[in-house]
Formats: sequence, C-alpha cells, structure tokens
Amino acid sequence: MSETYAKRLSAILLDAVTDKDPQMQEQVCGALCDFGESKPAEVLSACEEHLRLHEKLAHPYRTIILRAMEIVVSNHISELDKDTARAIILLASNEMTKVKELVSDWQQAASSVLVAVGRRFISSVMEELLSKFQPGLLPHPCTVHTLASLSVSNVFGVVPFLTSILSTMLPMLGAAKHDSMKVVFCCALQRFSESILEYLANLDQAPDPTVRKDAFASDIFGAYDILFHQWLQSGGAKLRLAVVEALGPMSHLLPSEKLEEQLPKLLPRVLAFYKKHTETVHVSKSLGQILEAAVSVGSRTLDIHLNSLLAALHAQICVPVESSSPLVMSNQKEVLRCFTVLACCSPDRLLAFLLPKLDTSNERTRVGTLQVLRHVINAAAAQMEVKKPVILSSMKLPLLDTNNKVKRAVVQVVSAMAHHGYLEQPGGKAMVEYIVQQCALPPEAEIQKLGADSEALAADSVRAISVSTLYLVSTTVDRMGEVLWPYLLEFLVPIRFTRALSPLCRSLVHLAQKRQEAGAHAPLIQYNGNVHLPSPYAITTRLLVEHCGPGRWWRPQLCLLQAVSSHPYVGDGRGAASLRLLNVLHQDIHPALGQRWVTAIPLLLEHLDEYSEETLSQKEWEEKLLVVREEEKTRVSLLWEQEEKTRFLRDSLAVVSDNTWVCHLTLEMCKQLPNYNGTPLEKNFLYKCVGTTLGAASSKVVRKHLRELLETARYQEEREHEGLACCFGICAISHLDDTLAQLDDFVKSDVLRKSAGIFNLFKNRSESEANKVRSALILCYGHVAAGAPRELLLARVEADLFWNMSECFSTKVLGIKVETQDPALRLSLVQSVCMATQAICSSAHSSSFHLSRKAELVAQMVEFIRAEPPDSLKTPIWKKAMLACTYLVTLEPALEEQVQADLIHSCLHRVMAVLPEPEEGDSPQESLYLDTVQVLKDLLTSLLLWNMTPLGLQVMLEHLSPWIKSPRGHERVRAVGLSACLLQFFLQHLQISALVPFHNLGLLIGLFSPRCADLWPATRREAVSCIHSLLYLQLTCVGFSRDYQDDVAEQLLSLKDGLVHPDPAILFHTCHSIAQLIAKRLPPDQLINLLLTLFESLGDPDKNCSRAASVMINCLLKERGNMLQEKVPEIVSVLRSKLQETQEEHILQAAQHSVFALATHHCASVVSNLLGSPLPFDSHTCTLWRALALEPGLAAQVLGLLLEKISKDVLFEESQAFLLSSTPDRVATLLPLAATCALHEVASAPASGPAVLELYPQLFVALLLRVSCTVGVQPPRQLQAKERRSASSGLASRSLEPCSSAVDALQAVLVRGGNEDVVQCMELDGGWQLLRTSAGHEEGVTRLASAMAKFAGPRLPLVMKLLFTTQSSMYEVQRVTSTAFLAEPCPLSDQGPVLPGALGRVWWSARLCPQLLSSNVVNDLMLLESLLYNLMARQKDTSARVRRLVLHGLANITLGSPDKVQTHSPQLLTAMIGGLDDGDDPHSLVALEAMVGLARLMDLVDAWDLHAVLLHIAVRIRPFFDSERMELRSVSIGLFGHLNKACRGDCKDVFLEQVVGGLVPLLLHLRDPHAPVVTACRFALRMCGPNLECEELAAVFQRHLQEGHDLHFGEFLNTTCKHLMRHFPDLLGRLLSTSLFYYKSSWEDVRAAAPMLTGFLVLHMEAEQRPQVDLEQLLTALQLLLKDPALKVRLKAVKTLGRLVKFA
Repeated sequence: MSETYAKRLSAILLDAVTDKDPQMQEQVCGALCDFGESKPAEVLSACEEHLRLHEKLAHPYRTIILRAMEIVVSNHISELDKDTARAIILLASNEMTKVKELVSDWQQAASSVLVAVGRRFISSVMEELLSKFQPGLLPHPCTVHTLASLSVSNVFGVVPFLTSILSTMLPMLGAAKHDSMKVVFCCALQRFSESILEYLANLDQAPDPTVRKDAFASDIFGAYDILFHQWLQSGGAKLRLAVVEALGPMSHLLPSEKLEEQLPKLLPRVLAFYKKHTETVHVSKSLGQILEAAVSVGSRTLDIHLNSLLAALHAQICVPVESSSPLVMSNQKEVLRCFTVLACCSPDRLLAFLLPKLDTSNERTRVGTLQVLRHVINAAAAQMEVKKPVILSSMKLPLLDTNNKVKRAVVQVVSAMAHHGYLEQPGGKAMVEYIVQQCALPPEAEIQKLGADSEALAADSVRAISVSTLYLVSTTVDRMGEVLWPYLLEFLVPIRFTRALSPLCRSLVHLAQKRQEAGAHAPLIQYNGNVHLPSPYAITTRLLVEHCGPGRWWRPQLCLLQAVSSHPYVGDGRGAASLRLLNVLHQDIHPALGQRWVTAIPLLLEHLDEYSEETLSQKEWEEKLLVVREEEKTRVSLLWEQEEKTRFLRDSLAVVSDNTWVCHLTLEMCKQLPNYNGTPLEKNFLYKCVGTTLGAASSKVVRKHLRELLETARYQEEREHEGLACCFGICAISHLDDTLAQLDDFVKSDVLRKSAGIFNLFKNRSESEANKVRSALILCYGHVAAGAPRELLLARVEADLFWNMSECFSTKVLGIKVETQDPALRLSLVQSVCMATQAICSSAHSSSFHLSRKAELVAQMVEFIRAEPPDSLKTPIWKKAMLACTYLVTLEPALEEQVQADLIHSCLHRVMAVLPEPEEGDSPQESLYLDTVQVLKDLLTSLLLWNMTPLGLQVMLEHLSPWIKSPRGHERVRAVGLSACLLQFFLQHLQISALVPFHNLGLLIGLFSPRCADLWPATRREAVSCIHSLLYLQLTCVGFSRDYQDDVAEQLLSLKDGLVHPDPAILFHTCHSIAQLIAKRLPPDQLINLLLTLFESLGDPDKNCSRAASVMINCLLKERGNMLQEKVPEIVSVLRSKLQETQEEHILQAAQHSVFALATHHCASVVSNLLGSPLPFDSHTCTLWRALALEPGLAAQVLGLLLEKISKDVLFEESQAFLLSSTPDRVATLLPLAATCALHEVASAPASGPAVLELYPQLFVALLLRVSCTVGVQPPRQLQAKERRSASSGLASRSLEPCSSAVDALQAVLVRGGNEDVVQCMELDGGWQLLRTSAGHEEGVTRLASAMAKFAGPRLPLVMKLLFTTQSSMYEVQRVTSTAFLAEPCPLSDQGPVLPGALGRVWWSARLCPQLLSSNVVNDLMLLESLLYNLMARQKDTSARVRRLVLHGLANITLGSPDKVQTHSPQLLTAMIGGLDDGDDPHSLVALEAMVGLARLMDLVDAWDLHAVLLHIAVRIRPFFDSERMELRSVSIGLFGHLNKACRGDCKDVFLEQVVGGLVPLLLHLRDPHAPVVTACRFALRMCGPNLECEELAAVFQRHLQEGHDLHFGEFLNTTCKHLMRHFPDLLGRLLSTSLFYYKSSWEDVRAAAPMLTGFLVLHMEAEQRPQVDLEQLLTALQLLLKDPALKVRLKAVKTLGRLVKFA
C-alpha cells in the first residue's frame, strides 16, 4: 500500500473519532493502536498531522487521539527516531499549552505523551519543556506538572536537571498570583523532593553518584521560605494543604541548621491544620516526615513542642474510625507512625502524657489512648522495657470501664502485654482475670445501632476477641505458662465465669498437656497452701454441673452430662471442652478414675466429632454415654427422665469406692445448692446428683443430708419439687428404709401442723405455703415408690406410701377431713399415685396383690378428671389420672358396674370433647392430647378384659355410639378409632367354647359402614377396620378358628388405600366394593337390619356418609335384584321425583342405574325421550346418556340410532337475516345437533369402547364431514332466542356451538376407539382449535390426518374408501377437507414463523412431515397407487388450495415409499417445477410448497432426470436467498444445500459456478435474525464444502456448523477466509464485491457481518492478490458504514479499517 493510502486510512479512522458513542470512540482508539502496532511511525505522523490541521477539533476528540499516541509511543518507544519523537514532543507540548485554561483530560493526555516520550528522549523533552520554562516568565501549569511527573517516572534522567530547574523556578514562585498555579508549584516541589530523596537513596545505581543533598539545599530552602512564609499565610484551603504536603519531603533536604531554626515555627503551623481541615491524612503524613527529619538531625526543638505535638496527635487518634472511610483509617496509621517516632526519642514524656489519659471517663479519649499504648508497646519494645510496672499500674481504671469499645481496646493492650512479658510482672494476674471476665460476657439481645456521637460494639464482639486472645496467649506465648497455670483453675468454680468455661477448659487442657510433657507423673495441681485454688471436689462438681439451658445465658451452670447428653454442643461446645479437661485432670481428682476415664472419655469425644447439633441422635448418644446396671433399669425407667443422665456420676462413684471421698463430694454439692436458687432446672439436676452420691454413701450420712434437704428446700418454688423428689427416689434405690424414715419424721413434725381452732386458722403459715410443702412430700413418696426395690415395695405401699400421701393431701379442721382444691397439689397426688401403681404392676407378684384402697383411689381420680375444664387440656391431670386408673383396674378387686360406667363416661366426656389444635406442628398441647388418648385406649381395654363377651362388647360400644354419630368430625374420628381398638382387642382375646349367635351384626355394620366415606380420612380407615373385625367376630362365633384367614374379609384391608384418595369417584367406588364384600358374608337374616340402618344414614349430617349409604344401597340392590323385580316402576317414579327435588350426587347415581335397566328393554323409546330434552343438555341428562353405555350391546344400538339421525337429516338451513345481506346465514337443524351432543356423551363413557370400535369408520367420517359442514354455522334459532332471554334476565346460560359440539364428539370417538394418542397429538399441536375456525380448518384437518396415520394406520383403509367418494363433491370445503386428509401431513418439532392469513397456513403446510404418503403405512395397506391416482386427478383443480395440497401430498411419497419415487420421478419433477413457475399465487405459496417437495425428492429421483433440471432449479431459487420473507429464505437456502448434495459427480464442475455465487450469501445469512434461516445456511454450507474441492474448508464447515453446536461466528469466519484465500486466491475480488452488496442489507446483523467478512479476507490475502482489490471502492463503502445508525455496524467497520493496515 502506498504512503498516500496509509494516510487516507489513518484519516478515515481519525475522522471516525468524532462519533458520539463512547464505545465507538474507544473502538477507533483501539484501531489506531492496532494500526500503530505495525506502522507506529505512520500512525503517529498521521495523528500529529490530523491534530495540527484540525485546530478546531473539540478537545474530547483530541484527547482520544492523544491517548492512542501515548499507547503507541509506550509500546514502541525503542522504534521511534529522533525526528518523529521531536514532532510528537512539539505537538504534545503545543496541545498541552494551547489554552491557558485548565482542561484536565485533554492536557493530561498531552502531558502523558510527553512523559512517555521522556522515558527515552529525556533530553529532547526537557529541552522542549525548559523552552517554555524560561526565567522571568510564569510557565503554563501543565508544563510544571509534566516536569513533576517526569521526575517520578524517570528519576535518574530528571534529577541532574533539577538544580537548574529549581534555580529557575525559585523566582517564579513570587510571580505566581493564582492559587491554582501555586498548587501546581507545590505539587512539583513535592515530586522533586521525593525524586531527589529516591536518587540519593539509590546512588549505587545512579548515573552520577557525586550528587549530594547539599546541592539542592539552598534552592529548597528558598522555596520553603516562600511556601511557608507567604503562601501558607494567605492562600486558600486547597493551597495550604498542598503546601503542607510539600513541606514534608522538603524538610529532609533543608540544611540542618535551617531545619532547627524553622521547627519552632513549622511544627505549630502544621499542627494548626488539624483544626482547619477534615481530611487530615496528608497533614499527618507530612508531620511524620518532618518529625523523622528532626530526629535525624538530633533536633532539640521537639522537646519544647512535644506537649503540643502529643495533644494534637492524641486528638487525631481519638477520632472514631469508620470502616467505610479509608482516609480516616489511613490518617490513624500515619498518626501512629508519628507516635512511634516520639516514643523512640522521648519515651518518658510520652508515657507521662498518655497514662493520665487512661483515668478519664471519656470513651473516645480512653479508647484512643489504649490504641496508642498498644502500638508503642509493640513498636517501641526496647524503650518500654523499663516502664512495664508503670504501664501495668495505670491500667486499673480502664479495667473497670463497662464500655464495650473500651473493653475491646483493653483486651488488645493486654494481648500486646502478654507478648512482651508484662503479665509476668506484679499486677499481671489482674490482666488475666480481666480477659476471663470478658470471656464470660453475656450476649446482647440486640446489636445496638450506630449513634450520632459514638459507635456501638456488641458484647459478643468483645467476648469473641477475648476468647481468641486467651487461647492464643495460652498456646503461643511460652512464658505465659507459669502465669496461667494453675491460676486459671481459680476461675472454674465461680458462677460469674460460667460463659468462660469453654475457653478456660481449652486453655487449661493445653497448659496441662504441656506440663505433662515437661514433667513426668507429678500432680498437675500443687496446692502448697494456695487457698484460692478449688478443691478436687469443687472442680468435679463444677464440671459435672456446668450449664442447664441453651437459651438462657444467665443460667450459670449446666450439668456436664446434660450438656454432653442433651445439649453437648451448647456454649461453644462446653460439653466436649469439659470432657477433655476431666480427662486431663483425672489423676488430680482421684487416682482411681484414671483408667476408666482415659478409655471412656475419648470414645465420647470421637462420637461428638462425628455428628453436629442437628444430626446427633440423642438416644444413641445416651446409650454410649450412660452406664446403667441391669438390675436398676426397670426402676430407673420410672424415675424422672433426667435421672438417667446421672449414670456417668454413679459409675464414677462405683469406680472410686471411697466413702470419705464420696462424703466430701456430697458435702460440696449440698453447699452449692443455694447458688442455684434462681435457676430451677440446674438446681433440679444438682438434686439428682446429690441423690446419686447419697446412694453410694453410708446410712448415717444419708439420714443427715436427707433431713437437711427437707429442712432447707425452697418449697415455694414449685419447679424445685421435682428435683427434691428425684433426689429421694434415687436415694431409695439403695436406702429405702432410711428414706422413708426421714420422710415420716418430717411429716410428723410441726412443719405441717395447723391450729385446731377455726379462729386461729390464719395464725400459722399460710395455706398456700403448706400446700406447696405437702405437694413436694407427695411427689417424694411417688418417686420413692418408683425407685424402691420391688421385693420391698408391696409390703409397704399401702401403710407407708398411700397412707402418707392421703395424709399429706387432706387436712383436718375441727376434726373434719378437708381435701384441698389446689391444682398443683392434685397434680402431685395424681403423679405419685400413677408412679406407685405402675411400680406395683411391674412387680412379679402384682397378680396376687390385693389393693384395698383401689375403689377409693379410682373415685379420687374420677373426681379429679371431672373437676378439670371440659373442653381443653390445661394440665396433664387427665392423662396421669387415667393412667393411674389403668394400672388400678388391673389390680384386684374388680370394680362395680356403676363405678366402671362412671369412669368410662367421665373419661370419654372429657377426652372426646377437646377441640383439636391448629395445625402448627407438634405443639406441646397436641403431644399431651395424643398421650392422653393412648392412655384412654389402654384404660378401656383394661376394663373390657373383665367382661370378654359379646354383651360386654355391646355395652362398651353403646358408650361410644353417640360420639360415632356426632356432627363434629374430630369427635367421630376419635370414637371410631377407639371402637377399632376395642374390636381388635376383643377379637384377639376372645375365647369361644360354644357357638354364640351374633344378633346385632347387621346393626353394628350399619353403624360403621357409612363412616367409610366420612369427611375425615382417618375415620374412613378406622371404619373399615371395625367392619373387618366384625366380620371375623361373626366367623369366630359360628365356629371358625382364630387363625382362619377369610378371603372376603381380607379384601377389606386392601380397600383402605382407596379411602385415602380425595377423589369422590374413587372413594365411593371403594364403598361399593366394601358393600359387595359385606353382602357376601352377611347372613340373610341380617340384611333387613342393615338396609334399614343404611336408609337412616341417608340423613347423616356428613354428606359423604349419606352418599356412601346410597352407594351401598345400590350395591345391595344389584346383588339382590331378583328380590325387587316387581318394584321397577316404583324405582322409576322415585327417580323422576328425586331428580326434581334434589341435586345430591348419590341420587343421580341411583338414577343412572335405573335408566340403564329401562334401556335394556326399551332402547328406542328411551333414546327418543332423551333426545327431546332441552338443549344444551344439563348435567343430569348427560349423566343419564352416559349410563346407556354401560353394556356394549346396548351402547351399539344407541350409537346406531344416533348416527342415523346425524347422517340422514338436513345438516343446516340457509336463511338471509337482513335484506341487504349479500351472503345467507347458515343455521344448524335441531335434531342432528341434539344427536351429535348425545353421541358425544355416549362415546365419553368408558364402557362404550366396544360399540365405538364396531362403528369406527362410519362414526369418524360422518363426524369429520359434520365438522367441515358446521364451521361458521350458527346454532338453531330457538337456542339463540333462549340465550338472548337468559342474557337479558341476567342468568348464566351455557352456549352451544355446532362446530365445537361436532369436534367434541369426534374427540370422544377417537378416545373411546383407542386413539388417545391422536387426541393428545392434536391437543399439543393446537389442531383442535384450528379445526374449529375457518382460517385454520385446513391445517387442522391435515394435522388430524397426520395423527391418524401415525397412531391409527390399520383403520385407514375403510376411512379412506369413504373419503374417496367425497372428493368429487360439489362443495369446495368438502374437497379441501378430503384432499387435506389424504395428503396427510403432521407438524415438525421446530416452530415456524407467525405469518398472517393464507401465508401462514401454506408455510405450516410446507413444514409438515407426512405420515400417510411419508410412511410405510400406505405400502402396507396397498393404498399408494390409489392415492397417487386420486391426487393426480386433482392437479387441475380450480382451487389453489387444492393444488397446493396436491403438491404436498405428492411429495409425501419420498418418506413413505422411497422405492416408488424413481418409478414416478418424471411426473413428480414435472409437477414440482410447474409449481415453481406458478404465477397465479401473489405470495409464492405454491412455489414454497414446490421447493419443499423438491428438497424431499432430491435423494430419491432418478439421477438422469435430476441432472437435466438441476441448473434450472438453482437459477430459479437464487432470488429467494435474499427475500424479505423468512420462510422463503430458509426453504430456498435449504433446497440449495440439497442441490449441492445431489450434484456430486458428473455435474459438479457445471454446478461450481452456482456454489461460488452462493457462498457469500450463505456465510452472511449465518447472522440472519431468524433461526430457521441460520439452520438452513448451516446445512447448505456443509453440503457445499465437498463441491469446493478443498478438504480443509469442508472440514471447517463440518466442525463448526453442526446442528445444536454453538457457533462462534468471528472465529468461524476467520478460519473460512483463511482457507479461501489459501486455496482460491483468484476469488478475492469476486468475494469482496459480493460482500459489498450486503453493506446495504436491511438486517442489522447481516450488515455488520459483511465488513467482518471483508476484514478477514483482507487479513488472509497475499501480496500478489492486491490487484484484485478495489481499494477505493472498499474504503468508500467502509467510510459510509461509519455513518450507519447501528452501533455494531460502525464498530465492525472500524475493526475492518484497522485490518487494512496490511496494504501499507
């Protein structure tokens, strides 16, 4: 390419810079940079010339060009010659100083160009800059700024010039008048000073190592004098800040004496800026540099200003730091840097300033001071070494501060102290205690919000830091081992350190393990008179009682076993931490525990590690944790649930086996009991631990401590009663006599006595207090009974237990026994009685035990049950009382009948009436109710055991009968469930010695059978269970063995699943099946009773049960129909009356059966009567029509009659609604319409299948023609009038559309004929909806035919024979319908375009995949010849629609009968080519159909016949490639691909010209906006590949253009062009000229792809191909594209222009 062309290309790109879109501008900049990669000098020259010649070009565009120049210069600085560099320097200098005003982007870009050039041509750049930096003249600000930037980017090149620059600049400082210029000078001085300092620091690498700081001192001081004494005094805020920034690095270059002289004035002025500026980071940075300079020269001035410095810096450090403000954080870092400098030079005065600040109460002051103190401890460790005692003593007041931020700062200071040996000093332990206190902080309920004046910090944050600090100090600071051990043990026992237990345990474990590694077997804890260390018993108690509730932080302790068994992960995993500490300290606690704990505890820890809090199985975990002796399992199960968790303690006590140690441990536990007065859960467990230890102690110790427990217990706390009682119960396992003796002595003491006089009633302790004491004592007796050895219990239960319970429950006033009404006392008595009776029943001698107080206790329990609220469960009294009665009932003697009845009535009345809880999960009340119901079941079965006879069962069910029939569902389900349990229990335990009649079987079955359809599913299942049990009871009563399995009865259980289904049809069908099974086993004498009961159930409040009764009645009538033969007229009469009176579903079902019975004898009469029903048929009439299909023979008769009505009557009448109307209206006749609707209903019945199959061809053809003749037909006049009357009266009326009714009937026939697939296929494709409309009827017929061919092929011969007779019809609609059906296509899976009117219909027909002629069904049925003959006869039809369908049908032979194509290829090709030349179709729809057909014929027709017309077809379809219609483009391009596929061989050379001519359109249409066109292009290109005789290109097409694979168009086009230019270099000019045609394409993506193709072709062309390229034309076209409205087109054009650099 000539130099002129390079300039023009650059000019085009530079002209494109003025595009308004920023993305376009960036692309142009990138293109210039790309151009500059190969031709940097030319691009830079063009840019320079462009800027020079276009003086008026706006500065934003000049900025883009300058940016491109900077990039090119930076990347190719080594390739620039001096002349080019000089020109660029002059241009950039001119651009930078062209205007006096500051235009930042423009001038910064020019300055950047100079800086880039200056990296190599520093002398030229400096020459140019210095030429504009003349003495006596104020320079342009950008000149000074560029000098400053150069000094940073090229230190070694600029510093040698700085002496002359500074000498020249110094006079200019005084001439600067504007603050903006002064700011520039300040920034330059700052950069110059930094460059000088960097130069001096790297003299070993500098070109002139003789440079010294003194060479710049005088000039820097002169500048300093102006900046400090003039500008700093009078300048604005921005200037003053710039001066301060510059003074920092300048101070290092001042002479020492001058710096010392200026410091007294400099330091106060700099400090003053803290009060004037909010962003002080630059001030702090500069101050730090000044302080470093002063310290480096040994200045004494710092001592004078030290106080002011410290005050100012301290104020800065006290500013709150926000994480979102990086400037504030950076400022604090710089301030701390200043403190480091001061700490190194004046540590005493620094501490004298800081430490008093710790005594202030101001939060920010204290936090800031602590922050500085931590920093100097770390940064100035050597200077602070001798100050450790002073610093420690100053921390007393901060340790007392309650502010969370202060706490956090103190923790951080303590952490620093620990690492530097402070905590080893006196007072260091106070720091450790402080850390532990913070570890025990409670979590705040809510995180505080940021206030206006202070920040908030959650206590959890302080605790987390403290926990981390304690652990790190314990594990990483070796010297802290002697400080922390055993000191940390002192914090284990105090309650206030509860939340610190987990970190304490972890630290202690680590410290102990280190001591064990260092020392052999010496005890870890050396008391040596240290009274502060906890004893082994205190440690054991503390670690066994750690924390007892995960949700309440203020609960100070939790039993290890509860933490490890119930909540082992609570409190940062305190359970595991405590276990580890116990394992380490086992030798110090007791030597005997070592072997046991060393093996047991690691297994527990391993199990904890395998699970999480959510996945841990509590049962499995407790089994691993607890060790329970076999002989105690039964008694333990009766005690309080948590007692079992003391087994770890019991096992440990057994291992120790030391009475003295046990006594000390017991004493320690008792001492700690008062500590838990505010936490009853923890105290309860500690009570259990006390009971466990007492069980291992001697009798003397037991009696002493039990008496003390009774005397000191806090009875007013009801929640403490359970713990005290559990203690006594656990102790009674080993010391029953001592336990009872202490209880008896306490009961007989004055504690329960009241004054005998009524007037002295209130002088002693209050009634409520006494009741609480009695309640606790009663519970103690109950737990003692549960824990007592069974061999001792029976002898003492009445005299010592029940008697004392009774005495405690009642009191005597004036000699009269009065029972209390206190609910808590009642509950205690019920619980204790329940525990005692359960213990009695668990005894081996319970069957022979006679309980004399049985009736009294039962009456007491019944009284308690009745006294409770009747409609809800407030307390567990019901459950406990009924459970006690259950155990009491099993004991001797038996209860009287009236007592039993009262007991049953009271329990049922209370339990059944309880309202169900809302479904909100497993609520505690719901769980309590379920337990109560289970107890009630056990009670009723226990009572039934006393009378296991049919009479006893009858009595029990009589009690439940009112609840079974209750109108409330929850009562019914409960009653039926109880009945099922009783019947099953009775059946299992019934003993029959002789045949017993079951007279009430029918009555009981009638009671339960309607419940099989109850609204509540649970009731249904239980009702079936009741019937199942009743049938087996009947069999048992008549002599069958108990293990006999009756087939009929067992079928009932299999029907339960059907009762669960919500579908009413399934539900009532299941009820029908149940009735059938009942009928098979019901004795004849019981039938009447059953029917009468079922008739009564028709009025059941539950409508479902009423319907079930109806179903069962119908079933029984069907099974016993011979008995009711004479009542048929009566049934018909009832039918008519019921249909008029009610709308109940079961009545309609009964009517169905009746109609069916009548129709079997009078079919014609029934059909005629039902056809006279008003249209449209209501739901009841439709139901009756469906009933006629129940039997195949009857259904065939009905269908035949209806088919005759449809075929022989007049289908519609024509009438002219208005005189001026040009076309008459078509109105359907009434009788065929009614017959069509009736046929739809009959065919909808599943049972009509055989009848439909018998008449399938006649029904299908008649209904298809019925559909075609009713499209657009209006309903009968009388129906229209009826609809109008309904609309005017506001009543809703269902309209009846004739065509829709015919379609519905056709669908029903297809479904019933076994062709559901046809209906579904049509539904999915929208065929039914198309069939109903005039516009879509043709397509609907073709889709129906396609579906029939695919799914109903064997039925087509008879259907087609009937259709052949309709093709010569005088009506066009019938010819179109029959032709469309015989052509028989079906839709492809891909969707076509949405096109209007006939165009859309033809397109869809063109995209259809045939089934009759496209499948073997035609050959198999020998229909091909007749079909072809019939279609050929219609080629000259006057209807274009028919002609188009004929072409489509003829093409279908390619798929169905490919072997027949060659036989008929001349005729087929002639027909298709004639379609291409059809000129009567304005939308080219016939041509479209012809192209589709030709594409199908390509591979099958005779090669000789095809070669004769190949070129003619290719030429004829080429204009369609660029058609505006998507379907024509896609089909024509696809056909072109098929032509390429077919032409391989002899005609390939002749066809090559067509391939080359179509290559560019195919490539570019890959970016077509429509997916079908893109798919067609992919296929066509793959087919074109082999004809190009280029294997590489063909491989590219095959690899990139496979269907379903994503196409990276740019990569593909690049590869394609590469191979085209390599193998077809002579085609370059033709390809380029063709691509230029598409620069004007109407599609944006194609228009953008065209320059891409051009660019890739140029990219891969060789030098010898240049003559083929018309560069002028190409540049002109691309230049026009740069003005395209579409951004993507402009971007591609710019990219292509960048590639034209190849011509350079």
